[in-house]
Parts: sequence; structure tokens; C-alpha cells
Amino acid sequence: MKVLITGSNGFVGKNLRAHLQERSDLEVMTFTRGDSLAELPALVASIDFIFHLAGVNRPDNIEDFERGNTHLTQCLCDAIAASGKSIPVLYTSSSQVELDNPYGNSKRGAELALEKLSSAYGSTVYVFRLPNVFGKWAKPNYNSVVATFCYNTVRHLPLQINDPCAEITLVYIDDVIEHFISVLDNPVAPGYILKDVQPRYTSTVGELANHLIAFRDSRDNLISEPVGTGFVRALYSTYISYLRPEDFSYELNKHGDERGVFVEMLKTKDSGQFSFFTAHPGITRGGHYHHSKTEKFLVIKGEACFRFRHMVSGEFYELFATGNKPTIVETVPGWTHDITNIGDDEMIVMLWANEIFDQERPDTYFWPVGVEA
Repeated sequence: MKVLITGSNGFVGKNLRAHLQERSDLEVMTFTRGDSLAELPALVASIDFIFHLAGVNRPDNIEDFERGNTHLTQCLCDAIAASGKSIPVLYTSSSQVELDNPYGNSKRGAELALEKLSSAYGSTVYVFRLPNVFGKWAKPNYNSVVATFCYNTVRHLPLQINDPCAEITLVYIDDVIEHFISVLDNPVAPGYILKDVQPRYTSTVGELANHLIAFRDSRDNLISEPVGTGFVRALYSTYISYLRPEDFSYELNKHGDERGVFVEMLKTKDSGQFSFFTAHPGITRGGHYHHSKTEKFLVIKGEACFRFRHMVSGEFYELFATGNKPTIVETVPGWTHDITNIGDDEMIVMLWANEIFDQERPDTYFWPVGVEA
């Protein structure tokens, strides 16, 4: 199948191209701002599906709204009519078509042109009236508050917030592209169809700024926001995409003594923290118990002996783990425990604790494993 993307150099167009280029069953053609309208008829004649993403939303002159949205779309419709084929079209309109302003009026004019095309020539037309779209590759300081805030936050530039309580409705670029590709792969009977992208996220300008600042500060305090699902996941992925190559890495504090080193990597608000430590041959670390805190140890390199003693019954238990056979060893509340490097080389152990260490309430009590309570 041969598809055409108009506006292929724009934010949405770049993301769509990146997804479509992964497929071997498609040949992707493009039409950009630098191409001549006179070239459209010949280009469209060979196309099987059109993603019409081109448009104008921040022109120098108000007249350019009509030229870049309504007129361009009418030229595309004329080219489809001239091809003699009922080519399906997906059009990215705007939620502002319901507002009486030059931009909204020009997008509504484009919709009307496509509606007439569908009625007269049988083309299936899918119209997506999108709210604010955010994600990687959006241009900062243009028409996306998310892009601008991400760009500025990464660079420690001020965020201009006129009303922190102002609400914004957002859709994430990957969700948009997923809906677009679903339309491509699941054709329906001819008609003029209004489509929607879900999920939609509602936030305020102040909440948006707070999330981004928390992402930035996590490199210092190591506390991660809940970035695994929903809006925060999408926003974090967007924020990270604005990092400059020189920002791709950052150093962590390393605490060292005669036993080895200890490094904290990541902390979460509700799921504990991650760290690692090393131990020289013959070194024992630990020798304490917890009332509530639990931990998971994973020996990455070396050979370890874990020892446990129950604080009430005195029951003793030991086990061995090696980096050659990944094994999780858990500490259990009420059992004092330690770990000894029984190998000839440095031992490296990854550690997860179910809570962030609190200096005021450490829940860590020294008691040698070799001593019964």
C-alpha cells in the first residue's frame, strides 16, 4: 500500500513517519511546505491512503489560516477527485472548530471541503478534532505549552505561568499515532466519520509545571514520580526527550569505607528504593535486623554467604548465592542478617528496600548474627 503524509515534517508527521517506516507493507510518500501545489494531482494519483496533517496554526498573517488550512485542503480534495479514485483521507482537525476564531474557522472550512469530497466521490474521510497534543519532537516556544515547559525545565529556564489553575486538555502523541494506524489497518464503509483519541488527560498549568520540576529534581533527590502508567508516564517520556546529549547522564554519590562502596540509585514514593554495594574478599556487611523493613538482595558479581538468626527463637539459617546464578535473597522482619564475601574477588550486590531510608526512623538495629538474643 502506498500512503501519503502531508505536513510530514511537522510534529505529528515526524512521529507518524517513524512508526510507519517500521512496516514493510507500506510505501510512504510525503508532501511538505516546500512542495508545489501543482505537484499534488500527479502525486495523489498513485496513492491508496492519505494522512492529511498539513496546516497552519501560528501564521504571520491572519490570511494564512485560510490559505494553509482551507485552501490547501480544497486543493487536496480536487486532486483526489481528479484521480478518479475514492481515496480514504485522515484529517487532523482541531477542537477549536467549535470556536469562532480565524484558526477554528479555517479548520472548519477544511472539514467542509472533505465532507463534500466524501459525499460526491465516495472517499472515506476520518476527521480527528484533536486538543493539545504532546510528546517527543514538538517544537518549543511555538504552540505547545508542554514542549515549552519541558525545554525550559531541562535548561533551568523560568516557566511563564499566568494562571496556574488554568485547565488544559491533552492527548499523547503515541496514542494519537496508534489511533491513526488503527484507521489505516481497519477500513470501514465510505462516509464522513468524526473520530476521537483516548485517553484524554486534563491537567492545570500549575500541575504540569510541578510534574516537570519534580522530574528534573529527581536527579538530585533520587525520588522518582510514578512514571509507569497514565499521564505521568507519557509526560515523563516527553520530558526526557528534551534532554540534550550532554544531559543523558548524571553522577550519583558514592559512600566508601574499608569494606567497599554503597550507592543509592533510585527512590520511589511508595515502592521503596534501589541501591548497590560492594564488598572486598572476606568482608561481612549487615549484622542488623528490622521490625518492618524488608529487602531483596541480588548478587551481581562474586560469591556470598547470607546468614540469618531469629531474634526470639534463636533459629539459625545460612545460604549461598553467586553472580553466576541470579538468585533473590530476602530479609525477613525479626531476623538479624549479614552477608559475607566468600570469594576471591570483589562482590557486587544490588539491593531493593521496600521503603526509603529515614534517618529519623531507620528501623535498623545492630545485632550480630553470631549472638543469640
